Amino acid sequence: MDDAGFMRVALAEAAKAAGRGEVPVGAVVVRAGRVVARGSNRPEAASDPTAHAEIVALRRAARKAGNYRLPDCDLFVTVEPCAMCLGAAVQARVRRLVFGAPDPKAGALGSVMDFPFGRLNHRPEVVGGVLAGEAAALLKAFFRARRKTA
Repeated sequence: MDDAGFMRVALAEAAKAAGRGEVPVGAVVVRAGRVVARGSNRPEAASDPTAHAEIVALRRAARKAGNYRLPDCDLFVTVEPCAMCLGAAVQARVRRLVFGAPDPKAGALGSVMDFPFGRLNHRPEVVGGVLAGEAAALLKAFFRARRKTA
């Protein structure tokens, strides 16, 4: 499967979050061409500000690996990560971070800030814009529906 295929899996996770009333963000961790963990936003349901899709997926992948370091893994997420999630990806030492739509309110890879990798001992390869239109459309539809019911 290519980057677009894995992003479609992440988009399916984002749709699950939307179905629960959570902001539709999904993530998957891939190792050797196979999805090893999935995650979708759940801060509302978990009453946990750290329960972003990326964190959920990274935690699951780390548990399966028996190690928090995931240097042979790629992280796919539907929306540009925030600083917290990008920091978690760096701590996990993911090889690549692939995201879909930019996040003009919290994105840490150029939208709101440029994450200060500086002298950190790890910097993942970053690829942005994969199926960005689909990811952005999912977010727009979610917030449009939320405004109608408000």
